[in-house]
Amino acid sequence: MRDFTPASLPQNVWIDMSKHAFAKEVMVRPSGVYPKYGAVDRDYYGSEYDGFQDVFTSSVYSNLEWGRFETARAVIDNYFTEFVDSKGMINMRGPETAQFGMTLSLLARYLNYTQNCDLLEMHRSKIEATATILCQLHDESLQLSKDDPGYGIIHGWSESDSCLMPKPQLWWLPYFANNAFAARGLRDLSSVWRAIARHDPQASQQAVGWEARSNILRDAAIASIEKNIRRDMSPPYIGTYPGTTRTFWESMQNEHPSPQQWPHRAYAELLQADVLPAGMTNLIIDCMRAYGATTLGVVANVEPPHPEGRDILGFISYGYAQALLRQDRIEEFLLFLYSHRYHVYTRGSWTAGEVAGIDGDNALFCIPAQLTIPLLVRWMLVLEDSDEDKLYLAKGLPRDWVISGKEIKIERAPTRWGRVSMTMAASPRTKNVKAIVD
Repeated sequence: MRDFTPASLPQNVWIDMSKHAFAKEVMVRPSGVYPKYGAVDRDYYGSEYDGFQDVFTSSVYSNLEWGRFETARAVIDNYFTEFVDSKGMINMRGPETAQFGMTLSLLARYLNYTQNCDLLEMHRSKIEATATILCQLHDESLQLSKDDPGYGIIHGWSESDSCLMPKPQLWWLPYFANNAFAARGLRDLSSVWRAIARHDPQASQQAVGWEARSNILRDAAIASIEKNIRRDMSPPYIGTYPGTTRTFWESMQNEHPSPQQWPHRAYAELLQADVLPAGMTNLIIDCMRAYGATTLGVVANVEPPHPEGRDILGFISYGYAQALLRQDRIEEFLLFLYSHRYHVYTRGSWTAGEVAGIDGDNALFCIPAQLTIPLLVRWMLVLEDSDEDKLYLAKGLPRDWVISGKEIKIERAPTRWGRVSMTMAASPRTKNVKAIVD
């Protein structure tokens, strides 16, 4: 933990949990690097899960946010060497389309944080091929009739488990999240591509093209979402892809199999990409809360309605929490934080489950769930605006922590503008807060 960004909170258990998550990741990964989704064979330690995109993206994201650059570098190098082919396709049973865009965004974050081009230059051809996959899928969507609900929206699986079904093509759909994360990934990659491909005279032209396509993808997603909002319902309802006539619960009750299975992932990814207007983002959050996509403030593992069907999604739900924070829904963010800690993580051993019930039973461990708390704690202290030159400090802190008089501190937190340190403490007697930012 020598490279873990130093931090302290009035309740320092949150820092301990964050360090513990990284220690557990090192324990789970053979040689500390090779990816594993779980820890027990047949319960997610099998080789069929090794290339799972969520293992890669959650690891790179959390390690970067806490300044663990050597680990992030090793994870990126291993994944692009062992699990990404020359065409940008991953060695995994079922690719998750939005995760390709998230991957590109995280690679840009790696360069912005480390200012090191060597690793990405080494894997440049595979990175470019990953971007090409998204561009080709977008081109295919533009071949549809303009009257088709999926026109201009990237079609592809949202959930890897789609490939296990008898008719996996049922879930090859134009999820809004596919466009949203493709837009985010291409936009972020375009901003650093000139540095990665600095010896290529065509690099600037490529970057301009990706940025332009990013805008087209974003605008198409926004227009399609607006067109498909069910304003006859209160609050308004929006599905995860255009053209749906039922809510996800109605679909699960009446269609077997339901094309709206796994809506939790598509919602969380759509919000995390952070390309939608604030009003639309809040509408989606309100929709999720009202129609059964959350449990105790955390994204739910959505199932057909039944008495025991309110499980919590321990992994991949952190994008929803980030959206709450970005929209200043701080109380909801804190509800997510505490619910996740006390229902997803076991007491004492701090072992996080992929999907957790709310009645205290054990859940099946997976490492992306384990890495959720480190992300939330980092963002509550230091959070970058996705596009503007804005940095938010102490945005998600509980009010009681701020007024406790105890020191709140983070030292040399990485950002795309360089390292930042913050120390703050309140004086209950004078009712003042003193903060130092460096």
